[in-house]
Amino acid sequence: MPACRPVGKIVAAQQVLWDLMAESCTLPLRAAAHLVSDGCSDDGFDYFRGWPIAQGREVFETMVADPDALAGLPLVHAPAADGLDLEGGDVLGVAWTAHLMATGEQLPAGEFTFDTRNWTLPGTSTSTTGER
Repeated sequence: MPACRPVGKIVAAQQVLWDLMAESCTLPLRAAAHLVSDGCSDDGFDYFRGWPIAQGREVFETMVADPDALAGLPLVHAPAADGLDLEGGDVLGVAWTAHLMATGEQLPAGEFTFDTRNWTLPGTSTSTTGER
């Protein structure tokens, strides 16, 4: 099945995803994910952040600005009532899958970056910048 988007746009979409993942990598949001999901591993936190990305800009921006606002979102209540985790792990692989379908190859290494300059661990003053 051929891809519906040019390869350059697929790679660009992966960069946007990485930027959103970096923006949402905060300790307050990690704490909210832990409470909402009754625990949260590192991978679980990634999957958790994929969920609001899939819900759209308004939910994502609300979640990043005020993680406590998650408690007031109707989209959160239904899964929680059913004992389901808010998880959007499938979202994290969309560009990878699209690129594979379009080219038959994995996304090229080094084509996108993630900026962790704002990431700091508790008790540290350093941060890192990485490339994938």
